[in-house]
Amino acid sequence: MEVFQLVPTARGPYSSHCIFGFFYNKMSPKESFSNLLFFLFLVWLLYPLLVKAARGDPVSRPPAWMMRQAGRYMAVYRKLAEKYPSFRERSETTDLIVEISLQPWEAFRPDGVIIFSDILTPLPAFGVPFDIEDVRGPVIQSPITSEEGLKTLHPIDLEKLHFVGESLKILRREVGANAAVLGFVGAPWTIATYIVEGGSTSTYTTIKSMCHTAPHVLRALLSHLTQAIADYIVFQVDAGAHCIQIFDSWGGQLPPAMWESWSKPYIEEIVSSVRKRCPETPLVLYINGNGGLLERMKGTGVDVIGLDWTVDMADGRKRLGSGISVQGNVDPAYLFSPLPTLTEEIQRVVRSAGPRGHILNLGHGVLQRTPEEAVKHFFEVARSLNYDTFLQKQPQKELVA
Repeated sequence: MEVFQLVPTARGPYSSHCIFGFFYNKMSPKESFSNLLFFLFLVWLLYPLLVKAARGDPVSRPPAWMMRQAGRYMAVYRKLAEKYPSFRERSETTDLIVEISLQPWEAFRPDGVIIFSDILTPLPAFGVPFDIEDVRGPVIQSPITSEEGLKTLHPIDLEKLHFVGESLKILRREVGANAAVLGFVGAPWTIATYIVEGGSTSTYTTIKSMCHTAPHVLRALLSHLTQAIADYIVFQVDAGAHCIQIFDSWGGQLPPAMWESWSKPYIEEIVSSVRKRCPETPLVLYINGNGGLLERMKGTGVDVIGLDWTVDMADGRKRLGSGISVQGNVDPAYLFSPLPTLTEEIQRVVRSAGPRGHILNLGHGVLQRTPEEAVKHFFEVARSLNYDTFLQKQPQKELVA
């Protein structure tokens, strides 16, 4: 008698790691290997569509989700925010995180459910307290610009982020294998801009000048952030995240040569560290204003490059090659257009991306006052597409020509 048992680890049978316990009696090596392949295939079938696309595996249609898909454009979120006006409370309380994260899932059924959080959420866990003010946004009262400031930093205390881990575990149970649960982090350079500037900035003059006036301090800060962020990614994967997006939101504010020196090496180090501990977890890298950085972004070793809306999808595909997946990149403003116009743009992006390794998304986050009807339509169009038939059809404009 042959008995097979699938034993999941804490990361679950559908995410990054699986352990197969095969108990057999009088099985030949050939039979054992055949059964192993069979079980690997079964597990692959259970991976969410988004994870398959991120890895470049064959899929029938493009999976779709939206950056900032949970937020102020949804009436149900605005109502909850009236009851809980503090963003920190909403993003650091397990029940509220789960409720908000699931609002777009319940309304639109995207293929990815991203945890409601913020790239600055982990800062207090390694020694950088911050506040969020209504007008100024994030505020760090004691910016780090000197060796003395570096002394306040310490290794990340993941216990202080228990609400993130708890929320991801609940989200994983809620969506099952019907969608991918997404975690995210900020890249070291982007996080450093807040820590050095003391909050948001439009010029980045302080941190950019530090590259030349105090490079040893800035590199020490970036190195500390790199370790903390890598640990935070693994923490999210262990809690249930299928996939992690790295936001180097302000990397596009650097000239390409400076990004190569001050951002890329630290992202590479994060990718290398995570690969050793979570080798099957897809990593996505998004930079706002990344048109001049695509080839350099590919060199970080991530699985997916997120394209912003200023990059033509066909051109982006050509520049990046077929060996890496892409995400994006419908202009968020199209969600304010007539629905037929939005449909045409979605189809154009999908056609340009091709049938392999594409996650449909916006080229930036959902804008405030975006009509919920348009968001719903976006996901309906994505679900209606089938590569076998859709890509064989020529766009109407081409037929007329």
